[in-house]
Amino acid sequence: MADAAVPSSTAPRRIDAIDRKILTVLQENASLSVAEIGDRVGLSSTPCWKRIQRMEAEGIITGKVALVDQNRIGLGLSVFVSVESADHSDAWLKKFAEIVSGMPEVMEFYRMAGDVDYMLRVVVADMQSYDLFYKKLIGSVALKNVTSRFAMEKIKSVTALPVPPVEAT
Repeated sequence: MADAAVPSSTAPRRIDAIDRKILTVLQENASLSVAEIGDRVGLSSTPCWKRIQRMEAEGIITGKVALVDQNRIGLGLSVFVSVESADHSDAWLKKFAEIVSGMPEVMEFYRMAGDVDYMLRVVVADMQSYDLFYKKLIGSVALKNVTSRFAMEKIKSVTALPVPPVEAT
């Protein structure tokens, strides 16, 4: 829940066109060497490395991971879970967020605007595994309504954000 659209108390440093190119390259393949990234964005290794280090320190780059095919490791079922709550207190939300954030099956967790309060993306092996997850979820905290939607086919799934161009001043 840390990446919700919340106004920051300090204005983020503007990132320039080169930083944006670096971010695009890293999102495509973070295993490239600094020299390879520099070649792709038109920098030598040292300035490229310094930019990457700065963006990591500033929290623009939050990590580097290996992407894993969920089906090939036996996690063939994706479920989108809508949750409605009768309780909207800070104490309830804190408890709910702590419990759900601790469930390894939950890949994404959002507080929503609209007709549902929370949306979860859950990945499990099969329907029996989802049933166990569901029972754990509804037994953990009072909920008004839980609706599960099962993905039949993944048509598009990307991890790379569309890095916007430099804003005109």
